Amino acid sequence: MTDNEDRANDEAADPVVGLLLAAGGGRRLGGRPKALLEHRGQPLVEHAVAALRAAGCARVHVVLGARADDVRARAALDGCVLVDNPEWEQGMGSSLRAGLASLAGTRSGTGPGTRTGTGAGAALVSLVDQPGIGAPAMARVRSGYRDERSLVSAAYAGVRGHPVLLGAAHWAGVAATATGDRGARAYLREHEAEIALVECGDVARPYDIDTEADLIHLEP
Repeated sequence: MTDNEDRANDEAADPVVGLLLAAGGGRRLGGRPKALLEHRGQPLVEHAVAALRAAGCARVHVVLGARADDVRARAALDGCVLVDNPEWEQGMGSSLRAGLASLAGTRSGTGPGTRTGTGAGAALVSLVDQPGIGAPAMARVRSGYRDERSLVSAAYAGVRGHPVLLGAAHWAGVAATATGDRGARAYLREHEAEIALVECGDVARPYDIDTEADLIHLEP
């Protein structure tokens, strides 16, 4: 079996790739990048990557922005594809666009049967500043993948939240509407009827680490 055949088999067995958005500069945290905040003895970016892998994502792309060189130097991200977002200060939308572009590579079409440069059928999108959302919730959302048209979202008491699974057929539409800090919000609102909601309130806590007061959620 050739290397190309090995790669094709790996891609077919692993259609859902983890996409971690970890570029934030922590403006309301005194300029401390969120990726490097410590939680359970490791940077948040390491914690989030481990959760995605435990949820079944053998392949993980990580979008970096604020102090990207420091994150590379201090965090153990072996095996991850690290994506630089030079426009990270424009908000989460720019990081989502950069991450989806890294997954897409060379693409043919945007409908059913879409294939991407990485062979990915979907991206499981997670945010680095939500350590209360771990592998159990991620695995539930990942299990909702059916094909490249899938749209799946975690829900908390019926309210849509993260993580979100974006089938490859939706990536171009998501990227076209991802501006500022809205991420995929506008696209998902337009496609509400297509989203499969997966309740995760019993296994995760969807708080964000945005302000000094939120640091109480981080554990030593």
